Amino acid sequence: MFKIKKKDVILHTIPNMNIEIEDIVRAAAPSLAVLALEYEIANCPTSDALWAEVEAAAADIRARFAIDQINKRPAIAATRAAYKALGKEPNRYRPAAEALCRRAVKGAGLYRVNAAVDIINILSMLSGYSIGGFDIDRIDGPVLRLGRGQCGEPYQGIGRGDLNIEGLPVYRDATGGIGTPTSDHERTKITESTRRLLILTNIYGPEMPADEYEALATRLLSTYCHAHLISKFYT
Repeated sequence: MFKIKKKDVILHTIPNMNIEIEDIVRAAAPSLAVLALEYEIANCPTSDALWAEVEAAAADIRARFAIDQINKRPAIAATRAAYKALGKEPNRYRPAAEALCRRAVKGAGLYRVNAAVDIINILSMLSGYSIGGFDIDRIDGPVLRLGRGQCGEPYQGIGRGDLNIEGLPVYRDATGGIGTPTSDHERTKITESTRRLLILTNIYGPEMPADEYEALATRLLSTYCHAHLISKFYT
């Protein structure tokens, strides 16, 4: 079902697609585990019921953490450590989970996007993990490689425009980068027309147990996006 090479660890994730973790990332984050979940979904606008779950998750984070404690959460601290090991300053380019939690604690409010994206934001806040959410039909080719962003590498972050990804962990398909812990790429982003969803949860350091995380993801997606889990892989 999946292959292991000497130089790269390859995870079988979905039919006809592999994920490869390059040596430079494995050296910077030796404890990294990846949970890959593929769903068929009927994405839609965020309902009031789902938005209440988003607000409940934000309230939970606000009740549990002061602003100076967020970057010390095990999952977030481990992601930041990977940034530093790869040469990126995490206070300038915060992981998205950290940025979301900071907004929650400050009471700044979150953006209402669509059901699948807002569910991933709930998962991100509650777990602290780096989560990439992708429209599978927009991914180019059968391989995703997790490597290090290069100087001058072009990358259009969602809602951010040109993003300097040098030193960030970055997933690349045959065309280029599609996901970093700071921002995913415009090209493969989740829209209301997305019907095949790939969630890559990058566990740089453990916090929420993987089975609990998967159960929460599946409950939310099945409730609000009529989702069915098609395949998964964890290592």
